[in-house]
Amino acid sequence: MQAGRLNRRCTLQQPGTTTDELGQPIPGWTDVATVWGDVRLRSGLESVKAGAVVSTVQASVRIRYRTGINAGMRVLVDAVPYEVLAVQPDVGGREYVDLVAEVVA
Repeated sequence: MQAGRLNRRCTLQQPGTTTDELGQPIPGWTDVATVWGDVRLRSGLESVKAGAVVSTVQASVRIRYRTGINAGMRVLVDAVPYEVLAVQPDVGGREYVDLVAEVVA
């Protein structure tokens, strides 16, 4: 894998909880790792759901090979959260992992 293509800082996050001053759980996100990635926007779609216009952008984020990433996590790219829909590792060469992700706004 060419390091020059990994030109964007990406933060991998997993769902987590914190507590407020009353001890009540607050759902949120916990950082797992900050890595370099190659982000490619694949498509954009605009539709109407429940009477509101919804824009969906799909992306492929390629990072160096690592384990412990699964669907349900998210990746922050330029402070934009992308939901990880699928994880496609390079099983043979173990060089990279492709994250199929989307952002809904």
